[in-house]
Amino acid sequence: MNNIKTNKSTKKKKKKKTLSYKCSHRLALLYSQFTAPKMTENKDELAMVVPLVITISIVTLGVLWYKFTLSTSSRSPPLPPGPRSLPVVGYLPFLGRDVHNKFTNMAHTYGPIFKFYLGSKLHVVINTPELAKEVVRDQDETFANRDLTIAASAITYGGQDLVFSKNNATWRNLRKIFVHEVLSNKNLKACSSFRRDEVRKTIKNVFSKIGTNVNISEIAFLTEANVITRMVWDDTSYIGEKGINLGVELQTMASNITKIMGQPNLSDFFPTLAWFDLQGVERNMKNVAKKRDQIFESIIEDRIKSNNKMSPDGIRREGNKDFLQILLDIKDQQGLNITQVKALLSDFMIAGTETTTTLIEWAMANIMRNHKVMKKIQEELVEIVGLNNMVEESHLPKLQYLDTTIKETFRLHPIAPILLPRVPSKDCVVGGYTIPKGCVIFLNVISIHRNPQYWDNPLEFNPERFLANEGTNKWDYNGNDLKFLPFGSGRRLCPGVPLAQKMQMLILASLLHSFDWSLPNGEEHDLSESFGITLKKTKPLIAIPYQRLPDASLYM
Repeated sequence: MNNIKTNKSTKKKKKKKTLSYKCSHRLALLYSQFTAPKMTENKDELAMVVPLVITISIVTLGVLWYKFTLSTSSRSPPLPPGPRSLPVVGYLPFLGRDVHNKFTNMAHTYGPIFKFYLGSKLHVVINTPELAKEVVRDQDETFANRDLTIAASAITYGGQDLVFSKNNATWRNLRKIFVHEVLSNKNLKACSSFRRDEVRKTIKNVFSKIGTNVNISEIAFLTEANVITRMVWDDTSYIGEKGINLGVELQTMASNITKIMGQPNLSDFFPTLAWFDLQGVERNMKNVAKKRDQIFESIIEDRIKSNNKMSPDGIRREGNKDFLQILLDIKDQQGLNITQVKALLSDFMIAGTETTTTLIEWAMANIMRNHKVMKKIQEELVEIVGLNNMVEESHLPKLQYLDTTIKETFRLHPIAPILLPRVPSKDCVVGGYTIPKGCVIFLNVISIHRNPQYWDNPLEFNPERFLANEGTNKWDYNGNDLKFLPFGSGRRLCPGVPLAQKMQMLILASLLHSFDWSLPNGEEHDLSESFGITLKKTKPLIAIPYQRLPDASLYM
């Protein structure tokens, strides 16, 4: 039995060797057909196989290259660079108070676009005109939403105003009403007498304080507030009867709102803590909003009652309409509700006064510090207005040097140094970096305005730099040149620019034409900044006026 098994095993091994030999022989023969053509009888077959192998190789390499390229292109770009953050709190402990200066210094370290976290919220800062263009021009639709903080929500009825409303049909309707109805050229022209009267009252008031200390911010604010009050509600007797000094109320409200809005709020960075309102930001803002609503609702209610009264002939009284009446007239036509009317009034009365007042204080501080600039402005005023006249709005377009001085003030001290933050509505790419949906975007205007790459001697106050483009619209306030965008750019450009231009020019021209100015004895020029939602002087500007015009009756 053992011999039989041995024989079978031996036969199997011989059979395997025979098969292995045959296979090896065939492979060798096939190989010889490619490697030794001299031994091949069928040369035509070789000529067909070689191109086929080359073609297959090229196609294979092409497919592999395409797959590699596709997989590489499908990868999302990285987030922008930025500093390391602490767990939970992020970069919050390191941000400090002078945020605008901190951002500029961070740009030197991390580049023109960088990120940081405050709590769990991602923030991105953009520091160049080139990158700003991608946000306000190329992808303006994507970046047209605002960051609705808790404080902003409390004062804007949950974002129902023009400033913080989402980019949607409602916002477009509000902007259309504000720009084309409220601040139309026709309405601004109709209100010119209000501006003239209130500025003349201010000049008379300052004249009564000749030789004494005057707070520039206070007189500028009250002038602006009185103008806006009359534009919104042209019935000062009614306000007096109600015991409401709307100018004073506005000053208090605006000051409180900007202070609260500029306060970092832990509830915004840590949403789980919002319910506790640890810093009282929401509570404080709601108290301001309640006081504002009491005033607005009283005025609106009385106006509606007045409109319902008919004259003896049964015809409703017509005439020049104030802004409140314009809003009430178009309320039903344009689909507005009373909350939106109040929100628009609030935007106009609060934002308008704060920005113009801050600009005038910065401009006066820089002009008084630069005697050559003041001399040129006053020489221009003598030439255009004359020492025997007061400034009129008709003079303003001719005051070219004063205009460049105001622009230089905006450049060196932008009122909104990082503008109002934007929030992308979807994931996108800026500067080669991924910008996630819902993060907070800052446009660092003050860094752009003070960058030596775009401006010669950027820290020097030099109005002449804007004269280089005389006769062009290069340096307007509409953000057309993104090296200069004090009011922003794109669809979220500040809609109040036309009124702001008129008011800041008229007030400054009148103060500088009517008076000479100096600091109190022992005081030195101080241009230190205090960062918030607006960039204010740390120390209020106190100045002493002196009569400049020869005829004292002009001041009366």
